[in-house]
Amino acid sequence: MNVIIYCRVSTDKQAQETSLLRQKEELYKLAEKYNFHIVRCIEEQASGYEVEREGLFEMLALIESGQANAVLIQDETRLGRGNTKIALFHQLAKQNISIYTAIHDGKLELSESDSMVLQIVGIVEEYQRKIHNIKIKRGMKKAIEKGYNPIKNLSNKHLSPGRERKSVPIDEIVRLRNNNLTFDEIAITLNGLGYQISKATVHRRYQEYLLIDSNKLNR
Repeated sequence: MNVIIYCRVSTDKQAQETSLLRQKEELYKLAEKYNFHIVRCIEEQASGYEVEREGLFEMLALIESGQANAVLIQDETRLGRGNTKIALFHQLAKQNISIYTAIHDGKLELSESDSMVLQIVGIVEEYQRKIHNIKIKRGMKKAIEKGYNPIKNLSNKHLSPGRERKSVPIDEIVRLRNNNLTFDEIAITLNGLGYQISKATVHRRYQEYLLIDSNKLNR
């Protein structure tokens, strides 16, 4: 298994520098015990409550690129404290990254309270996804009921989906707006069709269209 060793202390005092060295030694022994392959050993001096840490982002980048399957830390507070710790636990869990600690001499054993918080966070995320998907379906249904045909109305269907979806379909925005959909409903509908577009962008582009149209009429 490929692993990342992460060591952290909160200050640059001499005693803390010794702590960094001790953490590193203990975690190298832990890696040797389990025959782990160490991809990187990260050491940094920063507050555990702080999210913006160079070493932390380096660790996450290595994980996201698939270079590591586990993280080795001395104890859970080395990864973070408070809400930062919970957020990182959740992030690593979503990517199926195991956490090993020197204090447990193996896999991290979460406290009952931390486990409960992570379960709640997971449930909240799941319902957020459900609500988002329901909004997309409702937006599409309302648009279709008002005469919108996504297959008929989408232009340039012969082009690659990637090229088409990067553009903002102003004709579709105008058509949906003329069908009395709100800017929020238009954004949800277009997102359901694969366009990455926000309510603010829909509103801005529609206002630009009205301005251009008005200028044409005044010529």
